[in-house]
Amino acid sequence: MAYLDLTILVIDENAIRASIIEEGLREAGHAKVTVVHEVNGIARIIETLQPDVIFIDLENPNRDMMEHLFQLTRTVGRPIAMFVDRSDTASIEAAVDAGVSAYIVDGLKKERVKPILDMAVSRFNAFSRLQRELADAKSALEERKIVERAKGILMKMRGISEEQAFALLRQTAMNEKKKMSDIAQSVVTAAGLLM
Repeated sequence: MAYLDLTILVIDENAIRASIIEEGLREAGHAKVTVVHEVNGIARIIETLQPDVIFIDLENPNRDMMEHLFQLTRTVGRPIAMFVDRSDTASIEAAVDAGVSAYIVDGLKKERVKPILDMAVSRFNAFSRLQRELADAKSALEERKIVERAKGILMKMRGISEEQAFALLRQTAMNEKKKMSDIAQSVVTAAGLLM
């Protein structure tokens, strides 16, 4: 998807403030901008529109509205830039925990919209990459644990060395055209049934 083809949703109860963001985005070359002035029912709008990026502008956010929006941002999995007029440490921490990519306090200016968009997308992509790498590392660790357990089972049941157990797992995986961790899981499961 081309960067300028982004579908952008702007959530702002204040029409004047929303027009500042919309104008900044359009001047930056973004044509697919939808502005919504009502926070209620926003989950349905996000589901229908499937925006690539979300801008949220809160002039005077109350706790309930912030919590509602943070709950929403945790689930959408998109870059989110949030503008607020004032903030406190708890709100900033809640925004970060909710996955807000850019949290801007008292900085709503048309010429700042594009750099903020760029930063929100970049931070979201970097964070997503780190989450994927962490998930991959956890998965690899779990697979390694299963292989180690399977080797231990084979060593005990067959009276073979660790190297022989590993070679047996590897050879079986190649013969069956499966991942070694899948073969190891089968060994562990079978041993659990037999013991």
